[in-house]
Amino acid sequence: MDIIFSITFIILLSPLLIVISFLVYFFLGEPILFKQKRPGLNGTIFTIIKFRTMKIGSSSDSKRLNKFGKIIRSLSIDELPELLNILKGDMSFIGPRPLLVEYLPLYNSEQNKRHNVRPGISGLAQINGRNKISWEKKFNFDIYYVENLSFWLDLTIILKTVSVVFKRQGITDSGNISAKPFNGKS
Repeated sequence: MDIIFSITFIILLSPLLIVISFLVYFFLGEPILFKQKRPGLNGTIFTIIKFRTMKIGSSSDSKRLNKFGKIIRSLSIDELPELLNILKGDMSFIGPRPLLVEYLPLYNSEQNKRHNVRPGISGLAQINGRNKISWEKKFNFDIYYVENLSFWLDLTIILKTVSVVFKRQGITDSGNISAKPFNGKS
């Protein structure tokens, strides 16, 4: 289903993807896409693809994130290129969000269970607070998802994701551009 839906969405959204590409180029310059190594299923490293939301060169994230970047982040438009990750089999529509590679050695055995499934564009943590919840809560949602995987749970998450995105809920932690870094303690 992931492959069929990702192909369908890539085709249907291609005009929007082209427009956003031009806007990113106009407001932020090159490169248009942000690529970063992330751990996926079984901890296998892949390259996540997103639209770039920050300017290059400034020292602090708050100076690098301009109004345009904030808008495409708040609408989750920056996530659309991840449809290519789904098409390649690196990601799924629903699953724990892929975190940074440097967090891998910091996970305890329970937290590491999040890698028993493909990472997703959205997941339980995203519909229950996103970047505003603690790492402990994020991991609890991730583990619950892994242990209760079902079509109905995925469908519920998809429907709630639409609401969260339109309401722009949980995008940033108070005072931070994104979530606070994970330090091995949750």
